[in-house]
Order: sequence, then structure tokens, then C-alpha cells
Amino acid sequence: MRSFVCETMQYGRMFLAGDAAHIVPPTGAKGMNLAISDVQILAKGFSAYFKDGKESMLNRYADIALRRIWKAQRFSAFMTNMLHTNPNATPFQRKLQLSELSYLVSSGAAKQSLAENYTGLPIEWDYKKEMSLV
Repeated sequence: MRSFVCETMQYGRMFLAGDAAHIVPPTGAKGMNLAISDVQILAKGFSAYFKDGKESMLNRYADIALRRIWKAQRFSAFMTNMLHTNPNATPFQRKLQLSELSYLVSSGAAKQSLAENYTGLPIEWDYKKEMSLV
């Protein structure tokens, strides 16, 4: 499965979003969610720029987006490793994989974490910092 993150999500006035900026395996079901959150961040930045001439949100676009992108990459890798059999896995690695799956279905905390990650983590706007910059 292919994963990719372009950490240079902005070059001057050009912004990368969605699959142009990051690709996640379908196992975590995060591709569209990440693209939408990228656009949500950019929309807020463009609104501040065109309404008030403030560039702070646009200048922080990649920082804000990448916090969520890397968490989604981690979750997608976790799901891929847990749910797909690696033909090169050692017996030890296979037992670890089965143990991870067993833990997930038997632990309330693990189920809650899965649900939180699967439904989508919030955008970390850092409102205090944002409000002082906007």
C-alpha cells in the first residue's frame, strides 16, 4: 500500500491539498476526510485574506494541516498492519498482529481510540495562537 506526504504544501501563492499533498492507504478511509480538512483550513485562510488582508492563516496552512495528516498516516499504517497479512511476516510478527486485533476487540479503551481515529480527529487550530495572528 502506498503512503506519501509532501511537507511542502505551499510554494508562494500555490497550495497543495488532498491527494496532491498526501496519499494514505484505503485501509484507514482517510483520503477524502483529509482533503476536506485541507480545504476547510484553506477556506478559513482565504476568507481572512480577502476579507481583512491577513495572511497568517494561509502562512500556517501546512503546519495546521500536517498535524492532522501525520495522525491519519499513523492510523492508516496501524490499520493496514493489523488487517493485512504480510507474506514475509515471521511467526512472531503474525502473533503480534493477532494480539493487536484481539486487544482491539476486547478493550473498551482500544475501541474508543479506534472510533475516535476512524471518525476523524479534529483540526488543531490552536485558537489562542490563531487569534493573536489574525
